[in-house]
Amino acid sequence: MRRRQFLRTALAGVTGFGLGCGASEKRTVEPGPEHFPQSVASGDPRPDSVILWTRVALDDGSDDVDVELELFTDEALQQPARWHDGPRQVVTASAEHDHCVKVRVTGLEPDTRYWYRFVVQQQGRWLASRTGQCRTAPAADSDRAIRFAFVACQDFGGRYYNGYAHLLTQPEVDFFVHLGDYIYETAGDEGFQAGTAGREVVFEDAAGVLEVSRSGDDGFQAARSLDNYRQLYRLFRSDRALQQVHERMAMLAIWDDHEFSDDCWGATATYQDGRVDETDLERRSHANQAWFEYMPVDYDDTEFEYDAGVAPPDDIRIYRSFRFGKHVQLVLTDLRSYRSDHLIPEDAYPGAVVVNQLTLMATGGVPDDASPYVEDIDAFGDGSVAQALRDAADAAGYPSGMITGPIHAGWINDVIAESAAAVDPIDEATLATLPRGYAYTDMMKGSLWGRIGSRYLVARDPFARYAAVRWSDSRGDSEQAMGDTQQQWFLDTMRSAETTWKVWGNEFCLTPLQIDLSLLSVPAAFKRVFHINVDDWNGMATRRDELLRELASIPNVVAITGDIHAFFAATPWVRDDPSKGIVEFVTSSISSTTFQRLLQNQVESDPVLSNVSGASALAGAIRDLLLLAPNGPNPHLAHADVTAHGYAIVEADAAAMQVTFFAHPEAEAMVEHYDDPDLDALFTPAYFRVDAGSRALWQRFGETWKRWDPAMQMWV
Repeated sequence: MRRRQFLRTALAGVTGFGLGCGASEKRTVEPGPEHFPQSVASGDPRPDSVILWTRVALDDGSDDVDVELELFTDEALQQPARWHDGPRQVVTASAEHDHCVKVRVTGLEPDTRYWYRFVVQQQGRWLASRTGQCRTAPAADSDRAIRFAFVACQDFGGRYYNGYAHLLTQPEVDFFVHLGDYIYETAGDEGFQAGTAGREVVFEDAAGVLEVSRSGDDGFQAARSLDNYRQLYRLFRSDRALQQVHERMAMLAIWDDHEFSDDCWGATATYQDGRVDETDLERRSHANQAWFEYMPVDYDDTEFEYDAGVAPPDDIRIYRSFRFGKHVQLVLTDLRSYRSDHLIPEDAYPGAVVVNQLTLMATGGVPDDASPYVEDIDAFGDGSVAQALRDAADAAGYPSGMITGPIHAGWINDVIAESAAAVDPIDEATLATLPRGYAYTDMMKGSLWGRIGSRYLVARDPFARYAAVRWSDSRGDSEQAMGDTQQQWFLDTMRSAETTWKVWGNEFCLTPLQIDLSLLSVPAAFKRVFHINVDDWNGMATRRDELLRELASIPNVVAITGDIHAFFAATPWVRDDPSKGIVEFVTSSISSTTFQRLLQNQVESDPVLSNVSGASALAGAIRDLLLLAPNGPNPHLAHADVTAHGYAIVEADAAAMQVTFFAHPEAEAMVEHYDDPDLDALFTPAYFRVDAGSRALWQRFGETWKRWDPAMQMWV
């Protein structure tokens, strides 16, 4: 089939593709779920339409397969639903698209539950998929409350989806929002992928795999070919709990990083921490095509068909908006396709000075924590220091040509000491005469390549000054998150929303996550405030401030967020104006390694931190550090659970939005509890509320609701 044919038979409204078989035709339909191994799914419900999905696998390995969709208004499948031309429609499951089928069913009634199945004919028998159900969105004038779930981060390898099994026990849920990391592109990454045997990811297309080898670990594999990515969707969606959730309710999904590559930006991966250029447009295209094929997504252009000939990010647009009655507008964004590189490159030379004394003087003066530096390393002394630095870089396999210009004096002395170079360190008298500024090492980058001091554990204050300089020099391009076009669409959509609640489906944390180590018994270099993660909005704080200023003027904006494998409830605000902020609820992972465990793994694998006494213990105490009070660095952060998995439920009406976190212990992700009669006992709920017209955050303790007071950093 040509690409446009796939569109016309599978994605456009189903008008005009009937088989000509009326509702009165008699035939026997038998169960055949084995021919639909990923079961069925629905997505992107609107008042008059929904996307229905399946994938077909026949015994004879057929190329293109005709598949019928049947739609009903009753669970017994006795009342065919008529939409446009008839109760049944035919579409083609093409080999070109891995035999996936997507149907955009239109002409439906609002706020109505439908049941559906797909039927295929083989050797004279009619074989049916499992039956799915979905509910269309309420009409714009509907006053009923909306109840939905939001989830994120469901690694398959060695882990089970107990959160989905528990979600199935919940009372009526209109739909669920998936905030990204629906699949994980890697297999065997020891930094975060470990668990129970029997849930391994083994790529069938071995020739198409990306082999990743890094110092400090045993290496792992990552998807690269189109079949690699398709296989991940086939495998992840083979899980019975996930299938049942898809069969029960519609999904609205966006991607985060792992649908393509961990901590990616655009088409660039970050596995090698800058050792090589990991930009790979073909790989990104493969990831995007598989997402297009397997996710039940409705595009603004109803005739959209993925074209691999169009280079990312122009190949697909996933940001979109949905209205559910009077009370919920859900706005979904894409924060990976258009974003800029991390502000601190993973391969940045730690000693390179990036904010000099003249710049600091022009922007308010030289702070006390600025460090002395050599103005020009090649002109310093007789050149022996420059040669010592380059010799050390050559020995480490680092490109010594990057060592040029102004260099941090403390870094110079550290390299001389560690390499036993036959040159004298810079003495105290000379240090006192040198200009002062900031190098990458002042932000905690201590290795030639690495995530620590680049994407994770970055010193807050020098990073903020560096980021401000970059923002000014680039006129904001240094902190692109959505890109100009999407950002304008996002703000226009939020401003024009007429619903009570404007809900932002946001991939990664708005809430600053900072730790203050200044009062702890740690080496002097660590006695400061750190960002834990700057791969998220904390690495684009000026852009975040810009958005929060706009969103604060819009009533009842709430962000729902995933990515970080922890539960947080918070009120993020503009850094210099706490009156301008919104409320954010962050759900933990369905199964992926928890936030605290990830931090501990990163500390243990980092060549610098692993040698710092007590660093692992600090990672193990991360919740206490985040919630440090009074006068802690996170007055906006009201709730943190960093060791649990789970999901969240939202209930929104004209008066309030209530959010419940359902959390289960980390160890239980290694055990399948799908049919456990005591499943509910595994989960601990935490209840929160935001009243319409207010940005105050409330939590229920027993039968008492208490309000978070940021000034006191406590519930009152």
